[in-house]
Amino acid sequence: MTIADILEILAQKRPLTDDQADFMFEELMTGKLTEAQAGAFLMGLRGKGEDSTDLAAGVRACLSHARTIPGIKATPETPIFDTVGTGGDGQHSFNCSTATSLFLADMGVMVAKHGNRALSSSCGSADALEGLGVPLEQTAEEARAGLEKYHFAFLFAPAYHPAFKFIMPVRRQLGIRTLFNFMGPLLNPVRPSHQLIGVGDPERLFLMGETLLLTGVKRALIFAGAGGFDELTTWGMNRGYFISDGRMDKTVVDPAALGFARHAPEDVRVAGKEDAVEKLRAVLAGKGPAAMMDMVALNLAGCLHLLDRGTMAECSALARDIVNQGLQKGIPYAQ
Repeated sequence: MTIADILEILAQKRPLTDDQADFMFEELMTGKLTEAQAGAFLMGLRGKGEDSTDLAAGVRACLSHARTIPGIKATPETPIFDTVGTGGDGQHSFNCSTATSLFLADMGVMVAKHGNRALSSSCGSADALEGLGVPLEQTAEEARAGLEKYHFAFLFAPAYHPAFKFIMPVRRQLGIRTLFNFMGPLLNPVRPSHQLIGVGDPERLFLMGETLLLTGVKRALIFAGAGGFDELTTWGMNRGYFISDGRMDKTVVDPAALGFARHAPEDVRVAGKEDAVEKLRAVLAGKGPAAMMDMVALNLAGCLHLLDRGTMAECSALARDIVNQGLQKGIPYAQ
């Protein structure tokens, strides 16, 4: 079938076969689609409703073209963590997952954070870390050295996925959620053993959970925050799946039951990159707005629970103390 034939199938909201999806993603990753065709493909998938065939094909294609970091591999003694949201939730909230990852690294947990610049938010993880002085465009050797020295490295997606150069202009022009928002958390080239993944669209939770099971992750919490957020939130129930050693079970994280005050969504929003970086610095120093501090503590508690540091209640108490004290070793790479 031709590209036009497959686009016509999507226009009719019909599902693709594995072969059709693999073909289109390979064409996309090798720059053989025009920007118009690439945009039509991504919007066609969204209009049809992305399914496991689409997501699995995209993940296969991306990982087949990805760069890796030699010598870095998770072990039972040295787990590797990633905290990430799908993005595209349109909430313009502060960089909670970034703050959470830096607190984890400060505790000595190896964190390989995979992310990108903002496409539909005020400030993406790459933008925020750049504002803190953390280098983005590192070689694989530099990233490995950073993981060993600071327990933290940012894996800038375009650097590890060179094929993204064919995709990013289209995603930027579209400016809305596409399948790549869902794929992003599944494409970490280090293959982390532990992941905390927020999904802005709760209808995609099961799909992403199923795909995550296939990546070989040891333990993960994949969830949708209250009000359409892709982080654990303090103003309502957070629903999702707890993944452990090949098993996926439904779970609910109730912030009130864990002792967190009820804040409002507007309390964690930022006005733009400058405001986001300023708020992030304050949180990392233990002096941020209460709503943001609590949100980071709740997400950090989820990470600690995945690392077997205690029950969610015990981890919540520990996380609040850690966040209130601020980073003890300072911001990585800025020392």
